Amino acid sequence: MNRMKKGAALLSLAAATALGAAGYKLPEQSLNSMALGAAYVAHTTGADTAYYNPANMAFLDPESQYVEGALTLVHLPSIDFKGEQLMSVPFPPGYVLIPADASTKVENIPVGHLHYVSPAFGNWRFGLSVTAPGGLSKRWDEKIQKLYAQEFTLKIIEVNPSFSYRINDQWSVGGGIRIVYSDGKVQSDGNLPFPGARFARDMTGDSIDFGYNLALSYRPSDDLQFAVTYRSNVNLTLIGNATIYAGSPTTPIYQGGARVEVPLPATLAIAAAKTFDERLTVELVYERTFWSKYKDLDFNYDVPLPVFDDPIDKSWKDTNTFRLGLTYLYSDRLTLMAGYAYDETPVPDRTLGYELPDSDAHIFSAGFRYKQTENFEWGMAILYDRKKKRTIPLGSNENGIGGTFSKGGALLTTVGFQYRF
Repeated sequence: MNRMKKGAALLSLAAATALGAAGYKLPEQSLNSMALGAAYVAHTTGADTAYYNPANMAFLDPESQYVEGALTLVHLPSIDFKGEQLMSVPFPPGYVLIPADASTKVENIPVGHLHYVSPAFGNWRFGLSVTAPGGLSKRWDEKIQKLYAQEFTLKIIEVNPSFSYRINDQWSVGGGIRIVYSDGKVQSDGNLPFPGARFARDMTGDSIDFGYNLALSYRPSDDLQFAVTYRSNVNLTLIGNATIYAGSPTTPIYQGGARVEVPLPATLAIAAAKTFDERLTVELVYERTFWSKYKDLDFNYDVPLPVFDDPIDKSWKDTNTFRLGLTYLYSDRLTLMAGYAYDETPVPDRTLGYELPDSDAHIFSAGFRYKQTENFEWGMAILYDRKKKRTIPLGSNENGIGGTFSKGGALLTTVGFQYRF
């Protein structure tokens, strides 16, 4: 790999920041959803229905309005890597193997959520959600990882106006518009394996992009509910500026505009919920995320940059998530919730990078709601995302990574309220 190709490999990780945030997606966007591990599609009961299944807005009390707010602290423990980095050198032509044991920094990220459902207007109803459906912050301090991913930070905010239409007492449909704002920052800096040379980038960009969501609900009886929801792909067209160094430690080879388009993938959810003895509700959700949309990265600059703007293969795969949620009405005031999910990673061994060393995960969650007054509820929830260890055989990874990633995952804590008026 010559210097130009090495620079291109480093720069390609900038776009992975955006998509990595979606790979590290946050489907839990309310108190109920957090407590149930996002097994919250068929049996939705509050203002967050506007986001998770707008068709179900039709079955809420038609005379009432609902508003809900929540604050989540996302705690990302450090990810440990034990292994080696394979790097090519031009003189003499060949490869060097460098020890690369390292750990990421710990991250604490606050995330807010807001939902609203209007009263009914005949068979129609309207809602609005403001959420943060994805995000990523990864920082490394060690020399090897700083060369690839010194800092990757992405913020995503989605505004989702929605509607429902009640066909009859059993069927309803709904949908909405996804308005997604994304803002990203990418930094890397290093000189391995060329002492005296510098390979660095400092990139920022943002965008506003659009998609849609659809929902269908069927309630054959008061204690049995079925639902199908679909959230469309949204192409994040991040546009900003880049400064690139490839060789000289003081003189950049490029300063100017940069643009890259990466998908925030479509998601299909199929759910069923059954209530037993008017107290215990069990919900099962199958979720398919269409990550195969992410085939490669393709940067565009203000001027042609051979090698740097060549498409980079990613070849992510579609994934399955299986969710189970339990809601138990302990008393007229206290509702208890718990959830479990198994979540597959879309990242194949051969394209995994330091910016998102993802793996399959077991997700455990629990929480409660307390009815303080007839119209006001509050509660708390906690979710633990436990990532499985992942070993990348040396020689199988296009980025030269060989070793084991462990720990990491996430711990999310949410406090929230709902008011009905």
